[in-house]
Amino acid sequence: MSKRSSLAVKTLTVFLFLGALALAQTDDSAQTMRPVIRGRHAAVASMKAEATEAARQILAMGGNASDAAVGGQAALAVTDFSLNGMGSDAVILLYNAHDKKVYSINAEPRAPKLATIEWYEKNNGGRIPESDGLLSGGLPGVVDAWYTLLDRWGTMSFAQVLQPAIDLAENGFPLSEYGASYIAESKKILKYPTTVKIYLPNGRPPKAGEILKNPDLARTLKKLVEAEKANLSKGRHEALKAARDRFYKGDIARELAAFSEANGGLFRYEDFAEYTAEVETPVSINYRGYQIYKNPSASQGPTELITLNILEGYDLKALGHNSPDFLHTNVEAVKLAMADREKYLGDMDFIKIPYDGLLSKDYARERRKLIDPAKASLELRPGSPEKFTADTSPLDRPVQEVLDGDASHDGDTSYIAVVDKDRNMVSFEPSLHSLFGTGVVMGNTGIIFNCRGDYYSLKRGEANALEPGKRPRSTLQSTLVMKDGQPYAIMGSPGADDQVMRTMQTLINMIDFGMNIQQAIEAARWSSRAFPASPFPHTMYPGDMAVESRIPEATRQALIARGHKLRVVPPWSQGSNAGIVVDANTGVLSAGADPRVDAYAWAW
Repeated sequence: MSKRSSLAVKTLTVFLFLGALALAQTDDSAQTMRPVIRGRHAAVASMKAEATEAARQILAMGGNASDAAVGGQAALAVTDFSLNGMGSDAVILLYNAHDKKVYSINAEPRAPKLATIEWYEKNNGGRIPESDGLLSGGLPGVVDAWYTLLDRWGTMSFAQVLQPAIDLAENGFPLSEYGASYIAESKKILKYPTTVKIYLPNGRPPKAGEILKNPDLARTLKKLVEAEKANLSKGRHEALKAARDRFYKGDIARELAAFSEANGGLFRYEDFAEYTAEVETPVSINYRGYQIYKNPSASQGPTELITLNILEGYDLKALGHNSPDFLHTNVEAVKLAMADREKYLGDMDFIKIPYDGLLSKDYARERRKLIDPAKASLELRPGSPEKFTADTSPLDRPVQEVLDGDASHDGDTSYIAVVDKDRNMVSFEPSLHSLFGTGVVMGNTGIIFNCRGDYYSLKRGEANALEPGKRPRSTLQSTLVMKDGQPYAIMGSPGADDQVMRTMQTLINMIDFGMNIQQAIEAARWSSRAFPASPFPHTMYPGDMAVESRIPEATRQALIARGHKLRVVPPWSQGSNAGIVVDANTGVLSAGADPRVDAYAWAW
């Protein structure tokens, strides 16, 4: 390096230091542990650097957001292996720039035909195992989600988009500290020899930096490519469908079904053969001029919309970010929305959801009156949104408050966001639901099923009550935002029941407090378990609230004084967020990723 170059570097370093010092003296919220990554062409943000890079490569090859989302999530399925995989379920929000419409793709599992409330009462003591074993499992939906994205909106082949994932599975990748710790911490995988073979190949948990391979998964992925190539003469659509059908109707499905039956699971070949993801019309609300979209069915996502409608009646900025009044108001609004989640949200193929009422501003005004500014509520209080619909007859559904047991509100999911040069946007949330899902690698496929089956209620008549063919009400959700008819943002976060609270906090930080995407992600966070947990037995913890320890002690004491049963958690523990913001005026894309986890964003 020349003396002139060295001097320039030193001068730049001084300016950067002085700039950082000025920020520290003037505005703590402006500092971030990671920078916003900005570009004008395209952007990707995901839970793993390898997945972000795979999606970037596909975009660089000329693929669009749908192509990149499939390739990126397939790579994510390999590298974020304990949180999602080829056996995942998924929900997706997509903005298609060509027709300027937002779509929802629902790739949630459907209960096997043999799975009934009566079966669990007779054979399993009236209980669904929580996050362990095939009786808690859910059919994989993510492969059909891949097919739907490629066939309807994509431009590339399975051979092209799956190649990065095949390489990662076949040749391996270096484990991160998080990945290594997940293997070491999981006890359930030790029970299943097929799982131990892959994730403890030397009879011990691998360490960070060691290479992890899944050759069985690579072979399964290659089977999709083989089926596609064998049918190319029939055209792109038929070739893609042949790959998809090999998974759900071919030899892969038969191997999965045989393993299930031999190992006490309820999945049979017919369950795979009849499975299909659905393209649905999303639901949305306008929040302070921003149109917020969510997946409508078998998802807790609309809970965020219900909450935002309630919060729109408050001047959140005047309350002060993370002040006692702000935090109290937010958590009380979430409790009301979560009560409505329990009574009204589920699989729209089986139940009626009164969205006209649930998402109306009039209903929000009525619900807002229940928030006591000085006192935390300790009850589950669903409302009566039917009064605000054309059909005002009440929906008489039971809602149970389970105060015993120790159902977890936590969960393990992954996420990838993609925006391409044409401003197509894909927000893709795949999941195994809990660490390593069922824990069981299915024979020689390299696949672990999600354990979403433990979300069902076994109480007849409830919105989420188990029925054959019914989708469980999932915690999976992500967010897509439009502003003045133009793409504005996509974002998501793993976190089970906490997901809607995480994306909502990110959104409020941006809209109400003017934070950029990275500031909004990194800000200190709160959460609650003061409503029934999604996993069986659906335990509720009345009054529960948690805050990261970065929230000041005086604020914590003020919350305790209002009756919140406060837990203080580590300073960087409540988030796994990622997102991309589009500036319609400049064309600049801003991508952010959570420093709490291995998330990685890129834009160019």
